[in-house]
Amino acid sequence: MFMKKIFIMFILIMYSFNALAVTPRSTGKYKNWESFVAETNKGKICFAQTVPIKRAPAAVKRDVSKLFVTFRPTEEIKDEVSLTSGHDYKTSSVTATSGKRRYSFFSQKNFAWLLDDQEEKKFIKLMKRATSIIVKARTMKGAETTDHYSMMGFTKAYNTAKKTCS
Repeated sequence: MFMKKIFIMFILIMYSFNALAVTPRSTGKYKNWESFVAETNKGKICFAQTVPIKRAPAAVKRDVSKLFVTFRPTEEIKDEVSLTSGHDYKTSSVTATSGKRRYSFFSQKNFAWLLDDQEEKKFIKLMKRATSIIVKARTMKGAETTDHYSMMGFTKAYNTAKKTCS
């Protein structure tokens, strides 16, 4: 499982910096979410992604923040939730909340994931119902960052990514 997380982190980092030889192709834009597909030497990768509608504090310099749900059928990976807040994380500092629901992510460098498949299923169910999700994290220097994500369009982008990789 750990190696699979490292692989997707590599793909997402490469995509974020436009350095991936195979550029992901958009398969649909749905309000604040978009779905993509990419063909790699390890097979097809599909994902839904969004960027925050609000980021704070402005004083913390960081790269783009993104929230993803990824499918890699040849590796039997589905519903993998990951995010980046545009900075390297302080260990165990990433949480996502919506209403009274709170989820803790584990992090490595500048990406974070939910702990297991069960948590991912619960989180995706929340994403389908929620209007927004707030991600709080700490930089390596201890500054707190907050990203507000709109869930408008998530279900359609998620369904498109899932169907594309079926």
